[in-house]
Amino acid sequence: MGFITITRVELSPDLLHGKIFYSVLGGRAERSKAQHMLDSAAGFIQRKVAGVLEMRKLPHLTWHFDESLIVAQRMDESIKRALERDKLIAQQGQAPEIEPVGDWEDEYGAASDDLGPPPRTTPEPPSDDQPPKRR
Repeated sequence: MGFITITRVELSPDLLHGKIFYSVLGGRAERSKAQHMLDSAAGFIQRKVAGVLEMRKLPHLTWHFDESLIVAQRMDESIKRALERDKLIAQQGQAPEIEPVGDWEDEYGAASDDLGPPPRTTPEPPSDDQPPKRR
Protein backbone atom coordinates (compact mmCIF):
# COMPACT_ATOMS: atom_id res chain seq x y z
CA MET A 1 0.00 0.00 0.00
CA GLY A 2 1.30 3.43 -0.94
CA PHE A 3 1.48 6.38 1.43
CA ILE A 4 -1.83 8.32 1.33
CA THR A 5 -1.90 12.11 1.79
CA ILE A 6 -5.02 14.27 2.12
CA THR A 7 -4.39 17.19 -0.24
CA ARG A 8 -7.56 19.23 0.17
CA VAL A 9 -11.18 19.14 1.30
CA GLU A 10 -14.10 20.87 -0.41
CA LEU A 11 -17.34 21.40 1.49
CA SER A 12 -20.69 22.32 -0.03
CA PRO A 13 -22.15 25.68 1.11
CA ASP A 14 -24.75 23.88 3.27
CA LEU A 15 -21.98 21.72 4.83
CA LEU A 16 -23.86 18.52 4.00
CA HIS A 17 -21.38 17.17 1.42
CA GLY A 18 -17.62 16.98 1.54
CA LYS A 19 -15.13 15.92 -1.11
CA ILE A 20 -11.83 14.70 0.28
CA PHE A 21 -9.00 14.75 -2.24
CA TYR A 22 -5.99 12.52 -1.69
CA SER A 23 -2.76 11.51 -3.37
CA VAL A 24 -0.84 8.25 -3.18
CA LEU A 25 2.83 7.45 -3.62
CA GLY A 26 3.17 4.77 -6.26
CA GLY A 27 1.54 3.86 -9.53
CA ARG A 28 -1.88 2.81 -10.74
CA ALA A 29 -1.97 -0.33 -8.59
CA GLU A 30 -1.36 1.66 -5.40
CA ARG A 31 -3.94 4.24 -6.49
CA SER A 32 -6.53 1.50 -7.05
CA LYS A 33 -5.75 -0.15 -3.70
CA ALA A 34 -5.99 3.19 -1.90
CA GLN A 35 -9.36 4.00 -3.50
CA HIS A 36 -10.71 0.57 -2.56
CA MET A 37 -9.41 0.89 1.00
CA LEU A 38 -10.87 4.39 1.45
CA ASP A 39 -14.23 3.30 0.02
CA SER A 40 -14.27 0.29 2.36
CA ALA A 41 -13.34 2.37 5.41
CA ALA A 42 -15.68 5.28 4.59
CA GLY A 43 -18.15 4.48 7.39
CA PHE A 44 -15.40 4.06 9.97
CA ILE A 45 -13.75 7.33 8.93
CA GLN A 46 -17.15 9.09 8.92
CA ARG A 47 -17.73 7.99 12.54
CA LYS A 48 -14.25 9.14 13.61
CA VAL A 49 -14.84 12.55 12.02
CA ALA A 50 -18.24 12.74 13.77
CA GLY A 51 -16.48 12.25 17.10
CA VAL A 52 -14.22 15.25 16.45
CA LEU A 53 -16.63 17.73 14.83
CA GLU A 54 -19.33 19.39 16.91
CA MET A 55 -22.02 19.81 14.28
CA ARG A 56 -25.72 19.07 14.20
CA LYS A 57 -25.39 17.28 10.85
CA LEU A 58 -22.17 15.72 9.63
CA PRO A 59 -21.20 16.13 5.95
CA HIS A 60 -21.38 13.01 3.77
CA LEU A 61 -17.76 12.43 2.77
CA THR A 62 -16.60 11.11 -0.60
CA TRP A 63 -13.05 10.30 -1.68
CA HIS A 64 -11.47 11.60 -4.90
CA PHE A 65 -7.97 11.08 -6.26
CA ASP A 66 -6.19 14.42 -6.68
CA GLU A 67 -4.86 14.62 -10.24
CA SER A 68 -3.14 17.98 -9.63
CA LEU A 69 0.10 16.41 -8.38
CA ILE A 70 0.40 14.30 -11.52
CA VAL A 71 -0.30 17.35 -13.68
CA ALA A 72 2.31 19.36 -11.75
CA GLN A 73 4.89 16.60 -12.20
CA ARG A 74 4.20 16.42 -15.94
CA MET A 75 4.51 20.21 -16.24
CA ASP A 76 7.80 20.14 -14.32
CA GLU A 77 9.15 17.44 -16.68
CA SER A 78 8.02 19.46 -19.71
CA ILE A 79 9.72 22.60 -18.41
CA LYS A 80 12.96 20.69 -17.77
CA ARG A 81 12.88 19.25 -21.32
CA ALA A 82 12.24 22.73 -22.75
CA LEU A 83 15.17 24.21 -20.80
CA GLU A 84 17.49 21.41 -21.96
CA ARG A 85 16.30 21.97 -25.54
CA ASP A 86 16.96 25.72 -25.20
CA LYS A 87 20.53 24.99 -24.06
CA LEU A 88 21.10 22.77 -27.11
CA ILE A 89 19.72 25.41 -29.44
CA ALA A 90 22.00 28.04 -27.88
CA GLN A 91 25.03 25.75 -28.24
CA GLN A 92 24.32 24.31 -31.71
CA GLY A 93 22.44 27.16 -33.31
CA GLN A 94 19.57 24.88 -34.39
CA ALA A 95 16.88 22.81 -32.73
CA PRO A 96 17.42 19.05 -32.35
CA GLU A 97 14.72 16.55 -33.32
CA ILE A 98 11.87 16.35 -30.82
CA GLU A 99 11.44 13.01 -29.06
CA PRO A 100 7.80 11.98 -28.72
CA VAL A 101 6.48 11.86 -25.17
CA GLY A 102 4.16 9.02 -24.04
CA ASP A 103 0.43 9.53 -24.18
CA TRP A 104 -0.99 11.03 -20.97
CA GLU A 105 -3.98 8.67 -20.73
CA ASP A 106 -1.87 5.58 -21.47
CA GLU A 107 0.57 6.46 -18.70
CA TYR A 108 -1.75 7.79 -16.01
CA GLY A 109 -5.29 6.88 -17.09
CA ALA A 110 -8.07 9.30 -17.90
CA ALA A 111 -8.99 11.81 -15.22
CA SER A 112 -11.72 10.29 -13.11
CA ASP A 113 -12.81 13.30 -11.08
CA ASP A 114 -14.68 16.37 -12.19
CA LEU A 115 -12.01 18.91 -11.32
CA GLY A 116 -13.36 21.81 -13.28
CA PRO A 117 -16.45 23.29 -14.85
CA PRO A 118 -18.08 21.38 -17.70
CA PRO A 119 -17.06 22.44 -21.22
CA ARG A 120 -19.17 25.21 -22.69
CA THR A 121 -21.43 24.39 -25.56
CA THR A 122 -22.73 26.98 -27.95
CA PRO A 123 -26.37 26.80 -28.99
CA GLU A 124 -27.06 26.10 -32.62
CA PRO A 125 -28.11 29.17 -34.60
CA PRO A 126 -31.73 29.17 -35.75
CA SER A 127 -32.28 27.89 -39.26
CA ASP A 128 -33.61 30.18 -41.97
CA ASP A 129 -36.90 28.23 -42.10
CA GLN A 130 -37.92 28.93 -38.49
CA PRO A 131 -38.24 32.25 -36.69
CA PRO A 132 -36.06 32.68 -33.58
CA LYS A 133 -37.61 31.47 -30.32
CA ARG A 134 -38.80 34.12 -27.88
CA ARG A 135 -38.06 33.84 -24.21
